[in-house]
Amino acid sequence: MGGAMNDQQRMTTFREQLQQTDGLDERRFARLMQALDRDGKPAGYDERGRLRVAMYDAKSYDIASFEQQNQGRLAIRPIEASLGESTVDAAEGCTVACLFVNDRCDAAVVAGLAARGVKLVALRCAGFNNVDLAACEQHELDVVRVPAYSPYAVAEHTVALMLMLNRHLHLAYQRNRAGYFVLEGLTGFDMRGKTVGVVGGGKIGRCTIDILLGLGCRVLVFDPQPCEELAARDGVAYSELDTLLRESDIITLHLPLFPETHYLIDAAAIARMKRGVMLINTSRGGLVDTRALIDGLKSGQIGYAGLDVYEEEAGIFFHDVSGKVLSDDVLARLLTFNNVVITSHQAFLTREALSNIAETTLANIAEHQAGRRGAQLTNAVRSPR
Repeated sequence: MGGAMNDQQRMTTFREQLQQTDGLDERRFARLMQALDRDGKPAGYDERGRLRVAMYDAKSYDIASFEQQNQGRLAIRPIEASLGESTVDAAEGCTVACLFVNDRCDAAVVAGLAARGVKLVALRCAGFNNVDLAACEQHELDVVRVPAYSPYAVAEHTVALMLMLNRHLHLAYQRNRAGYFVLEGLTGFDMRGKTVGVVGGGKIGRCTIDILLGLGCRVLVFDPQPCEELAARDGVAYSELDTLLRESDIITLHLPLFPETHYLIDAAAIARMKRGVMLINTSRGGLVDTRALIDGLKSGQIGYAGLDVYEEEAGIFFHDVSGKVLSDDVLARLLTFNNVVITSHQAFLTREALSNIAETTLANIAEHQAGRRGAQLTNAVRSPR
């Protein structure tokens, strides 16, 4: 006979499913049975015994890459909206909140996630400046990230911005589509022999340097922790930040956003740069004081700017606002400059990077599901003491 299962039947079925999927022992099963959701199922798991994951800011390419890697093992709930106080309810009954760069995870949101049963914040990115780590620790939420999904993707996009600005490819494309095939105003320069300042010599910075050396550039690197192997390479020299700003024809930023790096490029830093310098930022928008950047562009102190990030990009980047009035006056002003190219946080977006992001994120979740906590997690992010 058919009909709905009673609680005992439901628990027996759930026990069998979990034992088949991850070798659940009796002790762990007993612990799970102490926490039931309103439907009588263990909290954080669906009726098939799969861990529930709330995936915020989920785009079609995210969903496709995760589905390919997940193979149905986790119950992933795609949520198109970004995380914030108004969308935290979507994580109800989920053990994991899976976030991206513009999801807001401040103290109020963390409290909301914890109240809804979330135990793990799994970032699909390397940066974590959008997460209140102290609040996560207070509410016993672990935080993990993807430290290196594809440094090549970001490095290649960085150099693509340099070449586009240098050779005015964005302007040539627009002209030619309109039938205007005149070359005046499109003169560029040879990259060979130019000095490029790389601020941040981590994985992405080093991949960028590899490409620049192939173009024949001289590279200056500023990083508080120099790499001996990199320093030994022909064409590369470590320098103080002031020297790099003063001598570089092109400056590219490759470092995380911390309080001490916020507005690293401000009006004073811009004033120390070569007149007509090219500035590239594919890291975090908050590294650059955008109003100071606009002043530099207006005065000619900055000759070109290539930006894949913007400090106030949340709610704009990754969204279609083409039918709306752009209320951000600073971004609107930036878009008026012909010597500025803005891409909407696109540098990471390659097939390989998406696959790596999904693979590492799912591995991070699996570690937590297996019982690892805090510093035991391979890619844990902890609040500085």
